Amino acid sequence: MSLRWRTAQFFEIHWWRRYLAGKDKQTYLAWKRAYWLDFRAKSAIHVAADARVLDAGCGPAGIFTVLGTQTVDALDPLIEQYQTALPHFDPADYPNVRFIAGSLEDFTAERQYDAIFCLNAINHVADLQRCLDRLVSLTKPSGVLAISIDTHNYQWIKRLFRVVPGDILHPHQYDLEEYRQMLQMRGYTITRTLLLKKERIFSYYLLVAAANT
Repeated sequence: MSLRWRTAQFFEIHWWRRYLAGKDKQTYLAWKRAYWLDFRAKSAIHVAADARVLDAGCGPAGIFTVLGTQTVDALDPLIEQYQTALPHFDPADYPNVRFIAGSLEDFTAERQYDAIFCLNAINHVADLQRCLDRLVSLTKPSGVLAISIDTHNYQWIKRLFRVVPGDILHPHQYDLEEYRQMLQMRGYTITRTLLLKKERIFSYYLLVAAANT
């Protein structure tokens, strides 16, 4: 794993500690569940009640919090740190979820998934190309792959941030079209592109993709 990735992971857990400090657990989780329910409505991704789902890069309060009937695997390299450092995260609160502490690069599963969500996570990984390969291989041919990312609005800032760590939490710096091409070259069609938030440097997009038939 690169130094830039290890540095990003170090600051990631410290970011969560600062962000959640002083926040009431139940109030925060109620807000987060409302956020994810709104996200599901906007994305128009149907997930059957009996679906097998992967929340890749789940964080301490990912979309797994609103997947109560599905069989869910929630993967994150910082799971153990969340459990010990953040009182807001307790795996016992989610009996239908199997939490897995590990990297997406090395993750294997006995069966493919009906739906995979990789939300605000793919630009946190160590090996982007390998992780995209894993996501594609883990998705059923009839399944759906949903990836949300921060994308650069300006080419010159993107090139600068690739050299200078101006965005320390994200080892990878790309624009929207580059992410779209990464999925298309792996045999996927982008079925929906949704702008979730636009800021000065980055825009936050959701890409919904399906395998070409």
